Amino acid sequence: MEYKDTLLMPNTEFPMRGNLPNREPEIQKKWEEMDIYKIVQERTKGRPRFVLHDGPPYANGDIHMGHALNKVLKDFIVRYKSMSGYDAPYIPGWDTHGLPIEQRLTNDGVNRKEMSVAEFRKLCDEYARSQINNQREQFKRLGVRGNWENPYITLHPEYEARQIQVFGEMAKKGYIYKGLKPVFWSPSNESALAEAEIEYHDKRSPSIYVGFKVVDGKGVLEEGTEIVIWTTTPWTIPANLGIAVHPELTYVVVKENEKLYIVAKDLLESVTKEVNWDAPEIVKEMKGQDLEYIQCRHPFYERKSLVMLGEHVTTESGTGCVHTAPGHGEDDFYIGQKYGLDVLSPVDDKGNFTSEAPGFEGLFYDEANKVITEKLNEVGALLKLTFITHSYPHDWRSKKPTIFRATPQWFASIEPIRETLLNEIQNVKWATQWGETRLYNMIRDRGDWCISRQRVWGVPIPVFYAENGDPIITDETIEHVSNLFKEHGSNIWFEKDAKDLLPEGFTHPSSPNGKFTKETDIMDVWFDSGSSHYAVLAAREDAEYPADIYLEGSDQYRGWFNSSLIISVAVNGRAPYKSVLSNGFTVDEKGRKMSKSLGNVIVPDQINKQFGADILRLWVASVDYKSDVKVFMDNFKQVSEVYRKIRNTFRFMLGNLADFNPEKDRVAIESLRDVDQYMLVRLNKLIKTVRNAYENYEYATIYHAVNNFFTLDLSAFYLDYGKDILYVEGPDSHDRRAMQTVIYDSLLTLTKLMAPILVHTTDEVWSYIPGVEEASVQLTDMPEELAIENSEGIEQKWSAFLEVRDDVLKALEEARNAKIIGKSLAAHVTLFVTDQTKSLLDSIQEDLKQLFIVSQVTVKDESEAPNEALKLDVARVLVEKAEGETCERCWNVTTDVGGDHEHPTLCSRCATVVKEYY
Repeated sequence: MEYKDTLLMPNTEFPMRGNLPNREPEIQKKWEEMDIYKIVQERTKGRPRFVLHDGPPYANGDIHMGHALNKVLKDFIVRYKSMSGYDAPYIPGWDTHGLPIEQRLTNDGVNRKEMSVAEFRKLCDEYARSQINNQREQFKRLGVRGNWENPYITLHPEYEARQIQVFGEMAKKGYIYKGLKPVFWSPSNESALAEAEIEYHDKRSPSIYVGFKVVDGKGVLEEGTEIVIWTTTPWTIPANLGIAVHPELTYVVVKENEKLYIVAKDLLESVTKEVNWDAPEIVKEMKGQDLEYIQCRHPFYERKSLVMLGEHVTTESGTGCVHTAPGHGEDDFYIGQKYGLDVLSPVDDKGNFTSEAPGFEGLFYDEANKVITEKLNEVGALLKLTFITHSYPHDWRSKKPTIFRATPQWFASIEPIRETLLNEIQNVKWATQWGETRLYNMIRDRGDWCISRQRVWGVPIPVFYAENGDPIITDETIEHVSNLFKEHGSNIWFEKDAKDLLPEGFTHPSSPNGKFTKETDIMDVWFDSGSSHYAVLAAREDAEYPADIYLEGSDQYRGWFNSSLIISVAVNGRAPYKSVLSNGFTVDEKGRKMSKSLGNVIVPDQINKQFGADILRLWVASVDYKSDVKVFMDNFKQVSEVYRKIRNTFRFMLGNLADFNPEKDRVAIESLRDVDQYMLVRLNKLIKTVRNAYENYEYATIYHAVNNFFTLDLSAFYLDYGKDILYVEGPDSHDRRAMQTVIYDSLLTLTKLMAPILVHTTDEVWSYIPGVEEASVQLTDMPEELAIENSEGIEQKWSAFLEVRDDVLKALEEARNAKIIGKSLAAHVTLFVTDQTKSLLDSIQEDLKQLFIVSQVTVKDESEAPNEALKLDVARVLVEKAEGETCERCWNVTTDVGGDHEHPTLCSRCATVVKEYY
């Protein structure tokens, strides 16, 4: 007889190698064929709803690691919620309008001038749809489960129709208006921008000090005294209409080279140094409020510059006298309004000077800096020119500098709803305190929202104009346009004249001749996506308003979180989300943004092909996603090693359940041995830890807790020592069936706990588990803790035992190094312990030599320890060679080998098993 054939070695067809790049697409094909999303939703129907609302990625180009991080995190949440008592639908979305698509088509050779606006928009539509299909497949490849066949898309007619209703509702409440005021303007793209579309980068700018000569000092200043201003935008000097001073600051008139100058007293020292004055003499002091209404002469134009009082003036830099051009600055605009100044903005859409800036007409604003500075020097007004590098606003699309420019724009009012916005922010549950503070401060400090754009690829602003220029926005026109968009899409706005877009028979007192025109601007894309709560959550049966959670990148505090909040509060008086979670950016190993020029780009497709999506998902679970996340290939190599250990442990557990039928072979908890119950206590703790971590979106906790359970509790202890029972004992022995019961429960639990993360692997494992009925682990619920009596006592007892075991393992390692033994089964271990530890070991019902994986164990009082016994943390340990012979079947060294004449090379235990079963 071949005794090795009588051993119950692990047996499973579950592959050792994951081969994820090839196997995952096969698993996904199976999901698609069975329509797993639909089945999951049918299973959870009727449960309480949990809605994670997807912030729409932009439909342009392949997905990057930031997309992958965000989408996988969302998938963790949705999958967990659907396994923990909720109906958790997931409707993916796409943002499809905006400048990048226009630019992409232009770069691809499309000549806009040769076609109508409507024709160009159709090309934009086709391009956006192609990008959606591309990105959809890439998201699905990551294992993200959702309603991919019925996503929400901002270019869909139904979505656009709802967006028009949002605009109409805000206009009806008085929150929409048209005004002339400075906004961020992108000369490179010839369009207004919102604050969310601004990035700050370093820029080298001229820094000039200029003297404005007083022509009417109101009895406070002598005529000819020069009020000194400082600016880094010389190109705005042609638009200067005033100078602002702070009413409470002290200002000084100083004499330098027989000339009089005035600056803030607190800044005199720094100004003296900057403009190279020798020793300015203070001849007079006054409060800023005394300077109000003094008039200066513009340095090179025949017009006045008015001195005004402004609270925005500070002494942080400059001179305390602020150059004011109401057409080119927000503070400038508001103080100019207060003092009745014009809004002069002599720069056109492309950033070139108009005829309103004589002498500079046609010059690009940035090129004009030098010319204007030379002019100031020529007329004797320039006190100093240097250059500084400072943070400056740039267009987030073109990456080129922006300017502040006053143009007629459509705005959404913030002031009337500001208090409600701030209150709602405090009512939302924020995953990070800094996130709440950041959005709160943004809303507290922000001005009105410029929502109009001078582009063509977007949702038109649904406004008509009467013959006298009055804007027309009524319930009737909004409803009609909304219905037109729902039926035909928004392109109809550009295909038809105003009269054909108005309700039949429409009249207006301001158009006695029945002639109307239409607005040609489109809405800011943030208004598109910010309307999604109304167009999706409040409109679809598989959604619900407000959402339970929004989860996006940390840049969305100024973007989607912000615009969604404003629109939702304006329309419904409340936030569109109950809680907000954000993730950081993905950067390279050195913390740099990934870019092709740096050669540091790693894309999801690369990871999928080399490692598999489950490795990427496990990596997402392992990182501190709330901060910026470093991405480099060693990350994935390390995570793949953790995955390999997890997979091998899954395989070992499956292999040892080959003959286990949970229907008839399961051992009741109360009949399990102490060590088996201890493992279930540990399993209960894992369930509690992992479920709590899922609830709090702490995936790194799950990663480490599960990895430790696999590595320490199972591989290094329970499964390791249990081989002697699982392989050697008879198939139906109580100890073996008890261990199989624990392994089975652990396998079920671990597969379910990891199902939201290792979506492909857990589904694969599930298909090999005996006795399960569900077609996928996705159709199960999260495991519950088992009821075990005296759990605390069991854990204390076995935790104390494992300290003793650690000492034994250390001593065995020492003995191996000293060549006293080879394998641990060749050892006889003698423990010299205290009465307390001896009492602990006496209470262990299980075989100590099995638990230590040695052949013989003796326990003695610590006072009997010889000098050669190794002193360790809990015990003194002596390792010697075991006496007896090695059993041919179990490899234990024992003195009873040969006791059975029929099986002379076996120990008595193995001989009994072989006789009974073989």
